[in-house]
Amino acid sequence: MNLSSVVVIPHPQHVESLIGALTTIAGVEVAAVSPEGKIIATIEADGDRETIQTYELISQMDGLMSASMVYHQKEDEPEVVISVEA
Repeated sequence: MNLSSVVVIPHPQHVESLIGALTTIAGVEVAAVSPEGKIIATIEADGDRETIQTYELISQMDGLMSASMVYHQKEDEPEVVISVEA
């Protein structure tokens, strides 16, 4: 699993529409919005390819000035251990 965060800077008149558009993307959550309109979004994806595809989708959105990935972490899926007692 990949966890990433992206700082999204929209044109001032597009803050609300970008927030709405980001929330429609699978695996994306709007974590915070600054008073100036900067958006911090998180991406949760299964792998590198899906993370890149989501980031590219965000960086091509209408009304966007810039999008910068500022954090990325790759985690192994935890092993599930089932213990059965007789």
